[in-house]
Amino acid sequence: MSRGSFWITGERASTPSGGVLVGPMYVEWELPETTTPRTPIVLVHGGGGQGTDYLTTPDGRPGWAPMLVAAGHPVYVVDRPGHGRSPYDPQVLGAPTGTWGAEVLIGVFLGDPNLPLPPHTQWPGTLDGSDEVFEQFIATQGPLLADTATMHTLERDRLVALLDRIGPAIVVAHSAGGPGAFLAADSRPELVHAFVAVETLGPPFLGQPQTGMTLPWGLAAAPMRYEPPVADPSEFRLRIDETGPVPMALQEEPVRTLPGLAQVPIAIVTAQASPFRFFDGHLKAFLDQVGCTSEFVRLEDSGVNGNGHGMMVERNNADVLAVILDWVGARGLADGKRP
Repeated sequence: MSRGSFWITGERASTPSGGVLVGPMYVEWELPETTTPRTPIVLVHGGGGQGTDYLTTPDGRPGWAPMLVAAGHPVYVVDRPGHGRSPYDPQVLGAPTGTWGAEVLIGVFLGDPNLPLPPHTQWPGTLDGSDEVFEQFIATQGPLLADTATMHTLERDRLVALLDRIGPAIVVAHSAGGPGAFLAADSRPELVHAFVAVETLGPPFLGQPQTGMTLPWGLAAAPMRYEPPVADPSEFRLRIDETGPVPMALQEEPVRTLPGLAQVPIAIVTAQASPFRFFDGHLKAFLDQVGCTSEFVRLEDSGVNGNGHGMMVERNNADVLAVILDWVGARGLADGKRP
């Protein structure tokens, strides 16, 4: 196998200390030994984490990246701008948020007993966050850009530049890594053979205002390429359905579509015991309305049970990945060609 790393650099900004790169993105890559590799896969991490989510698990097992390489896929693992090995410089990125604390992360990743969900049985440590496994997990966390629109625009631009460099790929995005990755797929649909949305940020249009991460453009805080064009999110006419546990926003007629993103097959991956289950249907309804082709990939439908939001680091992460690869393979997307 061969491996290495490079940077997607972008522009420079003038600062008192000189020209500083604005949000470079670190990319770690690995190629399989086979001379006929399968479709490259780009792995985009979520939250305030970093690409290490895909390299190893908090309890020291292999992550999805080495598993994908073993399955024959070239893999590109990114650290989103301002995360991990992509340095955060407030001079050019603006003010950061605070790092999400242990209490918040326990509720999202280890389970909230007050929610009507099946038991979370796959986290590799204790469910109260009292052990070294959880300490290893939260050590990866850092702040996000406080300006969500700037964050999503920057992530879009760096991911677009990566796709332009490596060519067609499957994009796998998790949680808060979803908006920038959706924007990149909307910008370069011809280079995204499939988009695997692993519990991406939502619900569409509403987002998570309590964390400051709103989605006024539907899937992101930055502009998407609607038809007819939208100059400002205030132009959307939305109806809000508050009958479920999480409100859902959809467009009123006439609906504006996303013809770029509509070219990309999309998998909506959701775990059985994750709070993101409460709005996976909201994403499907949004994508259906804007003309996209998407399918639910609910893990329990394949007999993979008890997972939470951090499924890529959980005990059965290999079983979870197998479900995703089965979806990719069944649609003829694994071998470098879009059907």
